[in-house]
Amino acid sequence: MSSSEPVRPAVHVPVLLDRVSELLAPACAAEGAVLVDATLGLAGHSLALLQAHPGLRLIGLDRDPDARAEAARRIEAAGCRDRVTLVPAVFDELPDVLDRLGVAEVQAVLFDLGVSSLQLDRPDRGFSYAADAPLDMRMDPGGPRTAADVVNTYSTGDLARVLRVYGEERFASRIARAIERERGREPFTRTGRLAELVRESIPAATRRTGGHPAKRTFQALRIEVNDELGVLQRALPAAIEALAVGGRITVITFHSLEDRIVKQTLAAGATDRTPPELPVPLPEHGPTLRLLTRGGESPSAEEAAANPRAASARVRAAERIRRAA
Repeated sequence: MSSSEPVRPAVHVPVLLDRVSELLAPACAAEGAVLVDATLGLAGHSLALLQAHPGLRLIGLDRDPDARAEAARRIEAAGCRDRVTLVPAVFDELPDVLDRLGVAEVQAVLFDLGVSSLQLDRPDRGFSYAADAPLDMRMDPGGPRTAADVVNTYSTGDLARVLRVYGEERFASRIARAIERERGREPFTRTGRLAELVRESIPAATRRTGGHPAKRTFQALRIEVNDELGVLQRALPAAIEALAVGGRITVITFHSLEDRIVKQTLAAGATDRTPPELPVPLPEHGPTLRLLTRGGESPSAEEAAANPRAASARVRAAERIRRAA
């Protein structure tokens, strides 16, 4: 199947939909409110919010043309097209997108991080270790670097670093050495060969628990190929800056590296920065955010059972309470 052919999943279950809708509802309720869905995907969360709030406008960002096309079809079918602007962009481009659209501030921002259902369900995109496919993993198919480029050109030390830091892989050095040895015989071009090499590189006792042995390696390569953590570190402060007072930001993460960045960024905004030697807090140094969640909230056991992809999800949210001085 070519990437130009439409893919229409029969069922799309947005993760933590009820909780996200609850968290963003106060910011989306006013006539003319603007929601930025920074990771549009199949538009599951955004469609629910558009249907719940008839005066809401949506700006949806996604670098993946297949995702934008499918989201546009769903939005059209729901009768919401006249309230939606879809933009081909990575979410750290948010300030430029809003500037081009003439939008000075927004009432809500949503990030639903990680790989989308559409990308996972398209074997030819190379995100999954469960099917043999080209070793690609680009969220933007026109992006400059594929997973094959990383696997075949990075030094052993750099490969081990990527697997250890982004995949939290205990056996990163062992896997990196095995990759270096095997790519010398023949470059890696397919996910199946890489997944099998990773499986063989991990001790048998470890392979019996924790899911597929290649899961962490594939996560690490995907993060590296798409600069996911770098993009997130740039995008979160920009999204908070774009929020109107009373606006809300909600972020769904799927692994500890993402969640740590979100936790630290929101916590920094919710902290009073009055110098400790002063006797009373100074308003101009007060928090700019109010946290809306107690830590990273998890899906219910029922949701995780019904939608296994939700099991590792965490959601954090905050409200803008004042402009920075």
